Amino acid sequence: MEMREAAERVLLAETLEDKLWLGPRDVTDDAPGPAIITPERPGRPRELAIGPKGVRVEFPGIHRLDDDRERGVMLHFLANHELLAAELMALVLLKFPDAPEEYRAGVYEAMREEQMHTRMYVRRMKECGIAFGELPVNDYFWRIIAPMATPMDFVTRLNLTFEQANLDFSKHYAGLFRQAGDTATAAVLEKIYQDEIGHVGHGVKWFRRWKDEGASDWQAFRKSLVFPLAPVRAKGLAPFNAEGRRLAGLDEDFIRHLEVCEQSRGRTPVVHWFNPNAEGHAMSPRHQPDKAAVALEEDLEMLIAGWCRKDDVAVLRRPPSRGHLASLKRAGFELPEIVAVDDLAGRKLGGLRPWAWSPEASRLLGPLAGDVSANVAWQWVESTPREWFSKEIGIRLEERLGLSSDCKLCRTLDEAEMAVGELLETGQVLAKAAFSRAGRGHRRINRDSPPDATRNWLRNVIADHGCVVIEPWLERVTDFSALYEMTAGGQAELIGLTVMENDAAGRFLGIRVSPKWASMLDPQVAAFLHRDEKVMEWYQEKIPAMLGSVLPGHVGAVGVDAMVHRRGDGSLALKHVVELNVRLTMGRVALELLKKSAPNRSGSLRVLRKGKAGDLLELQGGSLSGGPVILNDPSTAREFLAVWEVAGDQS
Repeated sequence: MEMREAAERVLLAETLEDKLWLGPRDVTDDAPGPAIITPERPGRPRELAIGPKGVRVEFPGIHRLDDDRERGVMLHFLANHELLAAELMALVLLKFPDAPEEYRAGVYEAMREEQMHTRMYVRRMKECGIAFGELPVNDYFWRIIAPMATPMDFVTRLNLTFEQANLDFSKHYAGLFRQAGDTATAAVLEKIYQDEIGHVGHGVKWFRRWKDEGASDWQAFRKSLVFPLAPVRAKGLAPFNAEGRRLAGLDEDFIRHLEVCEQSRGRTPVVHWFNPNAEGHAMSPRHQPDKAAVALEEDLEMLIAGWCRKDDVAVLRRPPSRGHLASLKRAGFELPEIVAVDDLAGRKLGGLRPWAWSPEASRLLGPLAGDVSANVAWQWVESTPREWFSKEIGIRLEERLGLSSDCKLCRTLDEAEMAVGELLETGQVLAKAAFSRAGRGHRRINRDSPPDATRNWLRNVIADHGCVVIEPWLERVTDFSALYEMTAGGQAELIGLTVMENDAAGRFLGIRVSPKWASMLDPQVAAFLHRDEKVMEWYQEKIPAMLGSVLPGHVGAVGVDAMVHRRGDGSLALKHVVELNVRLTMGRVALELLKKSAPNRSGSLRVLRKGKAGDLLELQGGSLSGGPVILNDPSTAREFLAVWEVAGDQS
């Protein structure tokens, strides 16, 4: 029998019996014939005609594997995939008659195995009460693979993508079915797993012969795939099976790259970018961050993993090492897809979400504006108003709330010196540069401060920032923040409250979060806030009701920093608004990390100097269930490490 005749039967026959009739193992390939034009669909009986509306299957967990109907539906879905694989292999033999004889022989043998796999699934689903063709079947494999222009396309799309993914699926579900006592289905999946190793191995062999010389397997694989395929499709929705890939001949470099590679499998991704120097760029288009600011920006980019979802995209300046990404996966993180911004051109996107919509974010993400779906909230923004990044916006919120404030916004040196002089009569003074952040750019002034040094500092700040805030120095007791998400309609939803850890000068050290915010407070402070200040009325009702008028049109994250301080007579007082941050904040990151962590736990997010991290760098095994996890890559961080630590049960 000629190989062509067997391939034509598998591809074009219109009865299941003919399609699954096994040709002899030993066939001749003396008359491969002319190349055929790809048919619109393979031949099928009417009840198995493929189409885009085939039944999708949510594969059952072990607690549902004893349901015959659910097993039958799953097997029906898988049987169609095996039949499509056989048909596509037949198409390769008919479409590329000039391919090497050795390659064609391997494809023919794999086609016979796919026919046998289909037979096994059909027999097993019948025992579960489902007939093949009882449910609609999809054409996804056919649509993606059949347009192939070369055998190399087939190798990368079927062997190295879909069949490689089956190394995860078939092994994992074989174990689950055996554990559930269904040894018959387990045996089918175990046989398919062993054959799949051979199919992937055959693909690896020819892929290496045909790829560009000098390219690694991983580089060539990524380059060969075209949208909607991506390397992530080569992983099954099951635990990653490195051993099966080794048996198929894939090298360690390829395996480790694939293990940490992520991309959306359908949901349009939201694009995230970390730009913590937003205030500086808003202050001046000529802003040049200093060395520490650049290190903060580059070192802490992987904080993005805290607030984005699994199918989202992280635009990074310096991607972490594969080893660090693997450690985050082991810790329980679902990683985003990591790209350079140029890699996103032409992709449909579900939104753009930088840390802040400052001018540099608008410039970077502007070319993607047209690729964002029209019906999502996070559209491109031509930068937010400059004053929203300054201390002025917090003072404006205080005024709208009717709160008395001793803060003075000074735009000239004379105004600033007069305000300092007035406040020094009653105590110490805090001066804040308008576009400062995280306690940096602040100066404490008392009666003993050298006047010339104070004057020079004020003059320089006003020249750079345009203004300076002068306010009384307060004896801080507790710093906290309220985090909101605003919609285009001006509604502000309270996401949660955090406790901030600052040093004596008010500089940021870390954030503590808990399902029970009051549990993190000193009992005296908690009683004061809830009983005397009615704190939740302020942060759940009054402040969110006013944010829409203070920030008209803003969509996204907002943070209100606040402080409990002690008056001269020893009593407690609340400063409702210390700052208003129109961007994401470390507090918001901590709240989002808490959502990803084990339930009913508290957590802390700290930013440490790398040189002072000490034994922390030696710690291993922390996870979202407990213990410290270093979020950014210690091997590449220059100055800073971000550490998330999950603590005890709060239930």
